[in-house]
Amino acid sequence: MFRILQHRERQKKELRSNNNLQRAIETCQIELAKDPTNAELHVKLGDLYIEWHLDIHQARQYIDEAITEYQRALESYIDSAEIYFKIGMAFYYKNEIDRAINYFNLAIEKNNKNAQAYYMLACCHTKKAHFPDAMDYAQKAIKLKPFSSSRAHFLRYNLYRVMSVRNFKITLLRQKEFILSVLTLPFDKHAIKSVFKVISYMQFIPILMRGWIMVARNGINEAVDIYREALEKAPGFILLYCLLGDIYRAMGRYEDAILEYKMAIILDSLNITAYRSLCSVYEELGDLDSAVESYQKLIEIQPNAAEYHSNLANILYLKGEPKIAISYYQNAITLNPKPEWTSIIAQTLGYVFQESEKNADAAISAYQSAYLLTPTDIDIFINLGSAFYDKQEYNNALTVYRRALELDPANAKIHCNLGFLHWGKGDIDEAIKEYELSIKYDPTYDIAYNNLGVIYLDDLGRVQQAAELFEKAIKYNPNYALAHYNLGRSVAIKGDKVEAAKLYQIAMDLNNVTNELDPQEITDKIQGLFDS
Repeated sequence: MFRILQHRERQKKELRSNNNLQRAIETCQIELAKDPTNAELHVKLGDLYIEWHLDIHQARQYIDEAITEYQRALESYIDSAEIYFKIGMAFYYKNEIDRAINYFNLAIEKNNKNAQAYYMLACCHTKKAHFPDAMDYAQKAIKLKPFSSSRAHFLRYNLYRVMSVRNFKITLLRQKEFILSVLTLPFDKHAIKSVFKVISYMQFIPILMRGWIMVARNGINEAVDIYREALEKAPGFILLYCLLGDIYRAMGRYEDAILEYKMAIILDSLNITAYRSLCSVYEELGDLDSAVESYQKLIEIQPNAAEYHSNLANILYLKGEPKIAISYYQNAITLNPKPEWTSIIAQTLGYVFQESEKNADAAISAYQSAYLLTPTDIDIFINLGSAFYDKQEYNNALTVYRRALELDPANAKIHCNLGFLHWGKGDIDEAIKEYELSIKYDPTYDIAYNNLGVIYLDDLGRVQQAAELFEKAIKYNPNYALAHYNLGRSVAIKGDKVEAAKLYQIAMDLNNVTNELDPQEITDKIQGLFDS
């Protein structure tokens, strides 16, 4: 009962506040009807519209009215720095940042001691991710009003906070700005107003808890209703947009999730969580262009975050832009100090060089960099040996694989690669030995069965043994197009053309997905069965 009474009392206060604002607006409008050229009344009415627009319990729909009133006042006071500043604020709230910047600059032209205009320019450049400029403008605001610059100090603190560089100097500067923002808070009326606004959001903590409980109980639709209801009361509550975005994403309502994350970003241009979530949604949708754009924005905000460079590189590679992807992989390697993570990126870079750019030397260099970071990672030896093989440096490849076997003697993949290496050098006996060891250590290794089968079929002429090996490869990987193709060749040699044709057709169908073979090669085999 007490909570119900509290809620009703709060609603009464909100209603009284809204009624007071509405009455004040109506009074101004009546007075302006009598004296339409009264600039002070136009400014006052504009201020009332802004106040109503910023009320957390109102939908944001009064900003254009405020701009109109300020512009009418400006007709009478063309040199008023205050009015230019107010128009700039209105455009800032409307999220038309370039126009806001223009009016703040005009305000400074009329009064170069306008600390608030410098602070708002810092906020504008923060929204545009021009952080060095934002830092400079915030510092100018502080110089003009050193004892009432809590907001400017706090903005600089936030800008230092989002920097990816984590060194002692940056940490000290960040802490200094935070301490100064606290010390100057009692003398900064605008900062105090912002603090009270944040405190006002605490009334929504019970609603957030209810929503969280509903999500935990799989009452997702109920949670959406709860958060939507809260946003109707507080349309500027950024956290609610992110929470709604997460719920919509879990429901598969990706377009709705995107809208919510974008709203959070509009209200807070440094909202890393919203940007990261937006990137993930675009990736899940396969909208690679939008994902690239979002990661580029994240990199503007945190240019030294290696993870963003790596993720962007992956997307660019998927888009078929390996050259650009390579530059971002290289950035990620330079930026990240963690050996294990950087080693993985270096290996990925090596793969891109090897497979897409056909640059074996660059691939080898990347793999060797990875080796220096994690010298016991078996995958590096496998990749490095493969790159040496592509470059036809067989002895180097052999050395790499033997070193890998010292670390992991029972590694089936290394034995398989050694088999391929010996086979390429024409050493059939050693190749067979390595493939048999590969199968011994992994009895389900389809590639080893297939390659050994090809040796028996093409080099030794043991058709039946080859066929049995191809059948095992297919058993452990039914989608192995190359194994079906090779089994078809074996069956054709044995004289069963119909069965061979069936196997070739299966290989053709699978190859449409796996792209292991030249389709024309399979077609020629099918036609060749019945030409003679």
